Amino acid sequence: MIGGSTGISTGSRGVQLPGWLRDRWRRWRNAKLLDPLVQRKLSGFWITRRRAQREASEAFDLVAGFVYSQVLLACHRLGVLTQLRDGPLTHKQLLSALDLSPAAGLTLLRAAEALDLLECDESDTNEPIWWLGSKGAALLGNAGALAMIEHHAVLYRDLVDPVALLRSPRGSTELARYWPYATADTPSTAGSEQVRAYTALMAASQGLVADEILDSYDFTRHRRILDIGGGDGTFLRHVRQRAPQAQLVLFDLPAVAAEARRRFGGASGVECIGGDFAHDALPAGADLITLVRILHDHDDELARSLLHRAATALAPGGCLVVAEPLAGTPGAVRMGNAYFGLYLWAMGSGRARTAAEISAWMREVGLVDIEERPTRIPLQTRLIVARRPA
Repeated sequence: MIGGSTGISTGSRGVQLPGWLRDRWRRWRNAKLLDPLVQRKLSGFWITRRRAQREASEAFDLVAGFVYSQVLLACHRLGVLTQLRDGPLTHKQLLSALDLSPAAGLTLLRAAEALDLLECDESDTNEPIWWLGSKGAALLGNAGALAMIEHHAVLYRDLVDPVALLRSPRGSTELARYWPYATADTPSTAGSEQVRAYTALMAASQGLVADEILDSYDFTRHRRILDIGGGDGTFLRHVRQRAPQAQLVLFDLPAVAAEARRRFGGASGVECIGGDFAHDALPAGADLITLVRILHDHDDELARSLLHRAATALAPGGCLVVAEPLAGTPGAVRMGNAYFGLYLWAMGSGRARTAAEISAWMREVGLVDIEERPTRIPLQTRLIVARRPA
């Protein structure tokens, strides 16, 4: 069995035990996990069998996870999901669109079926019929997720040798070059060509979180809203639909702000300001400032400085909203320290933080009434709101 699938590997997880008892438990548990004979006995014992089978599957997913991600990437690049958007296709019809040999095509389709990306109806004895699976349909309906699937190819090239990645200087990776603001000494000098790719990615993925944020916090009570690091304005365009009365201000690198200005097309009540929030003064006077997936992209010194300057730029009584995926999220702990931990290391800047860390920094800069607002999908984003005293 893979990974010590005994049904006893999570015994103290989530249980508060005295330190000495927790240590004894871990020694006993690990001794059992290291013994193949115990593994075989417990996987066959009726009380522990089902848990052992589940843990064996979870352990194998850790081993095979990269293969699964590449099946998804192949389906995306070959347009497998798109071919089935409007309805099912016969096996021959789908194969003819993939430009693969029949054997290779069948290998990919069966792999996608195993991952719930596709479903195969073989009730017709003449020819199998292929449908979108539940996960395939959900992904195809999410432009941001599709953009991230393609983008991950950059990360995976850096992760081919993870030990070399961790030993190399931060900022020396292909992913760091993709995000020039993460490691550049003067990111404000980046031209439109340098920011185009990541700005488009941010715009595509912003839709994943915009409505989550707007459903969790009432933007209609604010008159002037400043979005720091607002990209091409995708988030503020969502805000405008919910709070059309508000004056909107976007602050980002000059080349990015220029793209936002173009996307807004000279709309009244919108101002796009170019600057570097690591060095330049922030526009003052907003009664709401938003930081949407900004803090976790930056190291502690800059993140804390940004919170301080955002608090200073707020109008008295104004609010600050921080929205991003957080470390320690219940049900998504792997996302924070495993996925974002390695992603941000490869990116060359930032780290995933807990809600408690960010809340403590907010208190340090004088913000009050700090609270977390619930979101529908905390894995995608969580919301922390704080207020500057009047």
